[in-house]
Amino acid sequence: MAIKRAKKDTPAFFDYKDVKTLQHYINIYGQIEPISKTGLNAKQQRQLATAIKRARHLGMLPFVTQG
Repeated sequence: MAIKRAKKDTPAFFDYKDVKTLQHYINIYGQIEPISKTGLNAKQQRQLATAIKRARHLGMLPFVTQG
């Protein structure tokens, strides 16, 4: 069973330049974690996905991890 994150450590807005925060929502394979694991609502999950995809496009985050 997935462990949900606490709601209080969730930022109000996901910024694509804040790579440190975005890395908490990416698994070891470079995939975006699902809602069941992140504990976000649907709107926040969409904002998260958009921010991660923008950061990947700009080269701040990897598309996949090597390993």
